[in-house]
Amino acid sequence: MNIHEYQAKQLYRQYGISTPNGHEAFTVEEAVAAAKKLPGPVWVVKAQIHAGGRGKGTFKEKEAGEKGGVRLAKSIDEVRQFAAEMLGKTLVTVQTGPGGRIVNRLYVEDGSQIDRELYLSALVDRETSRIAFIVSQAGGMNIEDVAHDTPEKIHTVQIDPATGYQPFHGRKIAFALGLKGDQVKECSKIVENLTRMFIEKDMSMLEINPLVVTKDGKLICLDGKFDFDSNALYRHPEIVAMRDLGEEDPTEIEASKFDLAFIKLDGKIGCLVNGAGLAMATMDIIKLYGSEPANFLDVGGGASKEKVQEAFKIILADPNVMGILVNIFGGIMRCDIIAEGVIAAAREMAITVPLVVRLEGTNVELGKKILRESGLKIIPADDLADAAKKITDEVKKAA
Repeated sequence: MNIHEYQAKQLYRQYGISTPNGHEAFTVEEAVAAAKKLPGPVWVVKAQIHAGGRGKGTFKEKEAGEKGGVRLAKSIDEVRQFAAEMLGKTLVTVQTGPGGRIVNRLYVEDGSQIDRELYLSALVDRETSRIAFIVSQAGGMNIEDVAHDTPEKIHTVQIDPATGYQPFHGRKIAFALGLKGDQVKECSKIVENLTRMFIEKDMSMLEINPLVVTKDGKLICLDGKFDFDSNALYRHPEIVAMRDLGEEDPTEIEASKFDLAFIKLDGKIGCLVNGAGLAMATMDIIKLYGSEPANFLDVGGGASKEKVQEAFKIILADPNVMGILVNIFGGIMRCDIIAEGVIAAAREMAITVPLVVRLEGTNVELGKKILRESGLKIIPADDLADAAKKITDEVKKAA
């Protein structure tokens, strides 16, 4: 689950991490009122969407101006103007895709006198089971280019959860960022507090771009992009309360109601699979056979017949889907239960697109028998390669 920048900065303050003062706004008048609460004479008006690259983004609407989603205002009138130009408009960035995101809220904060822009992020390194801090002296909007063109400017420092944060971690990061004197102590404290927040809030990723050194030599977190482990949200109702459903795909929201792991993609073949690894392998082999998956969908290890039906509804809600591949390995989940769910969904929804089903595992022969005797036009497959070939051939014939 992601949150907005202004919500991230609320968490910074809870953990004693320095960040500029600011206020969220949902209307033009709220933006003006927010600016008046701050000393000025410079304010920053920021579009709040769940995507990076806002500063270099462009709006689809001509009346939104050409200054991107992060703008420097030098008067209250400019705050009003920028807020009016951004609210309700569609901002397109490198991370939103061509469809963009509608700006429904803003963040108005104090301007900062910036001397240097640095980059700092943390994530869970699955290979080492540690928290990995990734830092660079080349912070700012072009960090992706830095990672691609000059990877030697990117440094990684790992923290073992068995020992936790140690002062040398903070010093190592500070030196990698080219900090000196009191800035080293200040950076070490920021890293310590970020580590504590990362663990206590069950975060999977945080990114501060930029972490800035001000003209007077202080460090402040000028931005914040956070991602939380969805499996741990039951422990954090205060984080769940920050969820903005308007920033999420409606089908993904619907899937979450039935405990389905679903991510919409741009292809033509809908996938219904149990297990994340098998789902990834299924998408890979669809691509290998020359087509594209329309979604990632993991029904989990203990799906019921009703859950399988809901999964079909979600897949078929996508008008781009021209075929469906069901790929089930029955361990905890029995193949006969899946077969019953497939048949129930096919009858209820009158599925007209090609449907290929590959079953393996517990009660597989019973599952195959149920499918054969259903009287429905279901294409059986012997293995994953056979299933991928059959569904891609069917979709090509229908195209």
